[in-house]
Amino acid sequence: MPNQYDFEGRVALVTGGASGIGAATVERLGAGGAEVHVFDLANGDDVRDSAQLQAAVDRLPRLDILVCAAGVAGDNFHTEDVPDDEWERVLAINLNGVFYANRAAVAKMKAAGYGRIVNIASIAGKEGNPMAAAYSASKAAVIGVTKSIGKDLAGTGVLVNCIAPAVIETPMLGQSTPDHLAYMTSRIPLARVGRPDEVASLICWLASDEMTFSTGACFDISGGRATY
Repeated sequence: MPNQYDFEGRVALVTGGASGIGAATVERLGAGGAEVHVFDLANGDDVRDSAQLQAAVDRLPRLDILVCAAGVAGDNFHTEDVPDDEWERVLAINLNGVFYANRAAVAKMKAAGYGRIVNIASIAGKEGNPMAAAYSASKAAVIGVTKSIGKDLAGTGVLVNCIAPAVIETPMLGQSTPDHLAYMTSRIPLARVGRPDEVASLICWLASDEMTFSTGACFDISGGRATY
């Protein structure tokens, strides 16, 4: 049986919570007693719309936990072939969406003197994947913005961290070519892709009261791929 964290009385918002890592996190937070709200494109929600995110946060009576799992892999292009609109789309979803959600959550969390924010980055943000400039750049930026916000909120009771998964078995894999997927998997010493529930276990620890002395950090969950 997996460890169970006590989220009784906590209110959580999970972007991208309808599938993949987000859905696994929603399930586990709920099993721990949290009241979980999902912000997802499947429900007509768009993380690129800062006003929509702000309104979603404002509707909540309180907000204790924010998990930013919404994201896209983007299409695979050689650098010289990346279209402007594809570059802008991936950055808008993966980076702007994370920042908008964090910004919307901060005031409510600071006022309460408590909060846990977990942003989903990627091992690509540390190492860079070939034919994935926009994705790699966006995830590197998520790591950077997490470090900045974590330091900005230090001492407020709000802790902000991110995770860097390697390739995980989610619907996002359908956006990658077979060659790109084979490349990513070949670099994992455990020689397999991860499962959403494995990632959700780390997210939920970072979102729990048991995590008390980390902020602005990036936690790897990469099957051994990460080297720093």
